[in-house]
Amino acid sequence: MSIVADQIRKVDAQLDRVQLAPFPYPRRRRKLVLVVLLGRGGRGGASLARIAELEGLVKALGASAGSSALLSGGRIARLLELADLRDGVRGEEEEDEEEEEAEEEEEDGRAGVDAYLRIYERELEWLLVSKATVQTYGLILNTLLEQTIPLSDDIWYWDEVLGSYAYTGLYTVQTSPQRLWDWGKYIYRDSRERLAHLREAPGSAVRKGGRDGDGASGLGVLMDEALSFDIDEEGAGLKAEESENSEWKDVVERSVALMDNVLRNVTALEQGVSDFEDTVFASVEDDPEISSRNILLGSRTCKLSRRLQYILSTHIPKHIANSQKLVSEYGRPSRLVRYWLPASMLLLSSSTILRILVNRRAEVITWIRELGSTIQDFWMNWVVDPTKKVIGTIRHDKDSEVAIMSKESLKGDMESLERMVVDFARDNPEAANYGAGALTESQISEIRAKVKEGDLTPVLRAYEKDMQRPFVGTVRGDLIRTVLIQVQKTKVDVEVALSGIDALLKSQELVFGFVGLTPGVLVCFAAFRYFGTLLGSRKGLRRGQRAGRTARVLRNIDRILTVATPTQNNMLSYKDHGLLLCEVHVLRKRARSLFPGDVEREFLEDVGDLSNINSGIPVQLKVLERIRWSYGKVVEIELERWKRKKVSVSVSVNAVVNLNLPPKPTFQRSTSPRITSSSYSYKQQRQQQQQQQQQQQQQQQQQQHRHKPPLQNDK
Repeated sequence: MSIVADQIRKVDAQLDRVQLAPFPYPRRRRKLVLVVLLGRGGRGGASLARIAELEGLVKALGASAGSSALLSGGRIARLLELADLRDGVRGEEEEDEEEEEAEEEEEDGRAGVDAYLRIYERELEWLLVSKATVQTYGLILNTLLEQTIPLSDDIWYWDEVLGSYAYTGLYTVQTSPQRLWDWGKYIYRDSRERLAHLREAPGSAVRKGGRDGDGASGLGVLMDEALSFDIDEEGAGLKAEESENSEWKDVVERSVALMDNVLRNVTALEQGVSDFEDTVFASVEDDPEISSRNILLGSRTCKLSRRLQYILSTHIPKHIANSQKLVSEYGRPSRLVRYWLPASMLLLSSSTILRILVNRRAEVITWIRELGSTIQDFWMNWVVDPTKKVIGTIRHDKDSEVAIMSKESLKGDMESLERMVVDFARDNPEAANYGAGALTESQISEIRAKVKEGDLTPVLRAYEKDMQRPFVGTVRGDLIRTVLIQVQKTKVDVEVALSGIDALLKSQELVFGFVGLTPGVLVCFAAFRYFGTLLGSRKGLRRGQRAGRTARVLRNIDRILTVATPTQNNMLSYKDHGLLLCEVHVLRKRARSLFPGDVEREFLEDVGDLSNINSGIPVQLKVLERIRWSYGKVVEIELERWKRKKVSVSVSVNAVVNLNLPPKPTFQRSTSPRITSSSYSYKQQRQQQQQQQQQQQQQQQQQQHRHKPPLQNDK
């Protein structure tokens, strides 16, 4: 939402409160009278159809509550053509016919209704023309403001050129052919005047045309003088005197004439600002369509409609073409001038480059093929495959499970160990302390349970006994058998440990999957971002650049309010108001998406207070100071991030320093220490200020209580 859309909605809301002609009959008889008219047909039915058509066109020309409050010039012109506003001069035959019909209606008692319909139709035509005037007014304001964006970009371009010796030298080389050509022509014609023109610093002309031209004055004149209805904001409509005298219609006529004359003279750089304002106001006062008041109402609306259509079809396109011509003449050099040097170097070295490519064709093809295969392998092995594994892990796919050992390995080794121990206990029942007889099933089950718990007591007893006579145990085979059983036991213990690690890995399968996917994703993100920045347009400013330019715009606004020459009412002049609106428009464009959602709404409210000329220059300076200490923290953070990336940009040092430590507001008295934006956020500052005010009130109450005399003295 821009300041133009806000202004259009405000004026459109004022027009919506205009009271049209009252119905001559009571409300309870209105429906009955309309039914009679529709049933009678003739001119009454045609009037109702015309009224319905005009009401639909008025609704179409209204400012919507959405983002698209402004209509295009072609849309406005088409709606005016559909309205078909005809001249109010009528022939004698038509008047005689109306008189005859009026006599018949008087006999029928319906003359008052037809008179009301005629008056209401004329009022709707005026409202239609007024709505079209508001839309044209917004279109002109938006056109004037939009011309400031390329001018501001060109001014920043010239500042970059003049702020660096390298850029200045590059600009000199780029413009040297054109300068030599112009220099030769200037010598041939008039050397002194033309050489003096050559010594002019680059960018001064665009500053003169963009900042000190008549466009800012025209913008201020339109914002202050056009469509200024004397309507009570809290009331329901126009004041009584204006409603009777129809002064709002005169305001619409003067506004149309003002827009016409501003567009005629706004692009004339040869005249000064004072001459421009005098010319515009003198042309409005001497306008023949305003000075002649003996014109019929129907003729006035018809002429206003034609004049609006002429403005939309001729003046606005002509102004846009003239503005573009001025920008191309005084703005940054064309692309041919800026890029002729690298293009010439490329053209001159093209034969050498082609010869190298032809001689090393096989190597170049091999490099391209290897580069493509490397990129493909990286994409498949480090992005696609890890992504598939992560998806398989989420879906519990068996192929994507992380495991150190097979699933049935531990079970098979444990059963083998049980069988080995049971067989050994059957062959050596004395080692198990079960006597010399055969083992029962209960004893075998007990041995199996102990083996599962890791108890190999029968084997270890036999091993200890055989170690006393190792040669005999070896010959007999029991010693070797016990050693092999212990080896199997060690294998089972290792597999148990590995199974625990395996379970831990399975519980973290998703983490390992994302760890494997992260390098590929980071490399792809960095590559895409690099190529996007490399191939992107220079107009796509990053947040750091927007923050730097926002600081510079705040500096320009401060300079306008400080240097401006106030009027008698301590308000800005037309030119200064236009310059302020241009800078505010650029500020809203640059600061978009720089703040969070809730802070951005508050920022736009403060910017609206800043652009309100009726508050006066002192109040505007206080609002600017509030913006500086309230939102300087966000701008400072973005600038610090931008500096860490080592991106070179021409940011005004004074503006940044002013935003680092915002001063204490002059419109608040406080004895507490100064609050800096680097220690508190925006909302914390407001809370701290409220606490300080409460503490001050408490201190004042305590001081009053201390100095209060005792009750005896009062008596």
